[in-house]
Amino acid sequence: MQFINQLIESFLAVMRTFRFKDAVDIIAIGLIIFYITKLVRETRAVQLVKGIFVLLILYGAANLFNFTMMTVLLNRFFEFAVIVLFIIFQPEIRKFLEQLGRSNYTYRRIKDMVTGGGGDENLPAVGKYLSIYVEAIMTLHEKKTGALIVFERRTRLGDIASTGTVINAVPSIMMIGNVFFNKAPLHDGAMIVRDGKVYAAGCILPLTHDNKHVDDNLGTRHRAAIGVSEVSDAVVVVVSEETGAVSIALNGEISRNYTRETLTSTLTRLLIQEEAKPKEKFSFLKNVRKEKSGSEQ
Repeated sequence: MQFINQLIESFLAVMRTFRFKDAVDIIAIGLIIFYITKLVRETRAVQLVKGIFVLLILYGAANLFNFTMMTVLLNRFFEFAVIVLFIIFQPEIRKFLEQLGRSNYTYRRIKDMVTGGGGDENLPAVGKYLSIYVEAIMTLHEKKTGALIVFERRTRLGDIASTGTVINAVPSIMMIGNVFFNKAPLHDGAMIVRDGKVYAAGCILPLTHDNKHVDDNLGTRHRAAIGVSEVSDAVVVVVSEETGAVSIALNGEISRNYTRETLTSTLTRLLIQEEAKPKEKFSFLKNVRKEKSGSEQ
């Protein structure tokens, strides 16, 4: 009973000195821990975290049983632990920072502070040529010609564009068809669309590493589409060479079997209307399913 009373008194003593900034501090630390856990969950980083815990247990045991050599060795390791952790978790840290930097909320807040609000000057250009891209994609779909078109948004893909051939041309149905013609030298790579124009073609995209959640029937073209959508906010359209099916990859997820109507409405929403309705990005797949069910009726 005395222990409980002491515990309650200690808690009340802490609460008397508790301030609003302490609550903010606790919430911030909680969010950091939550996002770190979310970051490493279901990735190879989980195994690395387990390995670090094993080292901590060994370090405690070495101190407990006075294992001099092991204690010195682990001491040296933990002295440089921060640098070691940055090296080990470099892919996960980079992914987290990329996601943070390309979030709609972060962009809008910075943009509003700098410009005082307003629309994106690049959106009219995208809207001007969107029908051309849709028509070209549906032509490729009918001919079962494989294609990979990356619509660049806020994340610039200059490093990926440099792996191909810079074109920077106004799009046309014939030009897009010629790029992806199976005898053309650029047909195996991806096309990068910037500000509505065909910026580059024949580009090499990073493949997704999340093979566990990707359908085994999807080939390299679809895996590349998912891969580039994981490291950027790009909207990626894929036309299957085997079936002609049209798919869209966004934020590491892929939705398949688009019709002309659903492709037009989805690209319009994601490339033109997203600023007005930012939350649609997170209900992307749900909206697509609704559109498909409506078109089938």
